[in-house]
Amino acid sequence: MKKILYSLLLVFCCCIPAMGQKQKTTMKTLENQRAQLEKEIALLNRQLAQNSKSSSEAMSSLTMLRSKISAREKLIAGCDQTLRMLNDSIQACEGEIARLQARDDTLSLYYARLIRGSYKNRDSRLWYMYVLSSESLGQGLRRFGYLRNLSGQMSEQARKIRETQAQLEVERERLSGLKEQEEEIRRKVVSERASLQSEEAQRNRLVDQLTKDRKKYQQQLQEKNRQKEALNRKIADLIRQQQSGKGGKGGNKTGSKTTSTQIDTKLSNEFASNKGRLPWPVEGAIVERFGKHKHPVYQNVDLPQNNGVTLAVKRGTQAKAVFNGTVTQIVVLPGYNQCVLVSHGAYFTLYSKLRSVDVKVGQKITTGQVVGTVDTIGGEDLFHFELWNGSTPQNPENWLRQ
Repeated sequence: MKKILYSLLLVFCCCIPAMGQKQKTTMKTLENQRAQLEKEIALLNRQLAQNSKSSSEAMSSLTMLRSKISAREKLIAGCDQTLRMLNDSIQACEGEIARLQARDDTLSLYYARLIRGSYKNRDSRLWYMYVLSSESLGQGLRRFGYLRNLSGQMSEQARKIRETQAQLEVERERLSGLKEQEEEIRRKVVSERASLQSEEAQRNRLVDQLTKDRKKYQQQLQEKNRQKEALNRKIADLIRQQQSGKGGKGGNKTGSKTTSTQIDTKLSNEFASNKGRLPWPVEGAIVERFGKHKHPVYQNVDLPQNNGVTLAVKRGTQAKAVFNGTVTQIVVLPGYNQCVLVSHGAYFTLYSKLRSVDVKVGQKITTGQVVGTVDTIGGEDLFHFELWNGSTPQNPENWLRQ
């Protein structure tokens, strides 16, 4: 019986229409996205727990909380989409069960008639008499063929019934599994919505706190903005020096180490051809995205241009090179600690907020090689990454693998 079930299941799966296969692929994608979002939320939870609970950390906590809420909303949206697809699958499965049940009923009815007819003529002597009483040889052969076919029809009908009932069992098991999965997702949605409601309340409390003590927090904001603007100027200046060939060692007054290399056109082309497929330098959750943004609380305040992305990471995370290249700059900046600039021909990548650096200026490195270890600054484990095309900053999310 198990062999029959397995064979029929294979046949059934092979006969699923293209739309069904597409649905399976989408479901798998949603599962992977859900797992990734859950990992990001868990990471942000740890980061928030590690943060100091003093009022000075309110803005940082709000930034991470907003990222966690965004991830939670995406998680819920993905669960809702999964539920809709499961519901469609359940309806299709129920329709298939109804069709198979109707087929089984019809086959069983026809088979019962064959059995009754066979029972009435069960005496083999009647069969012989039926054949021998034929008026001609042709009629006798036809009657013999009919009786022989009757036995074959009964065997064939019995086989069809067994196959249909096996298919019914497969479909019923599949339906049971789909309903269990649907129930599990529904419970998860209820739980995630409750968590979202709690996080939104926490966010509102932080917003009230920041609004109430605006003068105090704006002073902190100004300091962070100065640090970011200093980083933007410094990196742009270092890249210009590199492009002009003036980036000799010891050429910086800020304690940086630099080197100069000629532009490698082949490497530039290889880097460009991998746009959208570069590996992430760290595993984490994005808390600050590329570009210019308004302050989340002080709506009339513009934040400085963010030339990269900032991610919350696990303590002690190692940052890795996203592509082959040469280490051209190592610089220390307030708020960003050690920063490593790597050239990839005409392209550059920046790895910052590092506690320690595992590479040297002038060293050639390969994709995936450890550049350094992320530092804990002010109780936060954050990593800042930038990607430049010449002197133009790029959105790293467009270049890194999604």
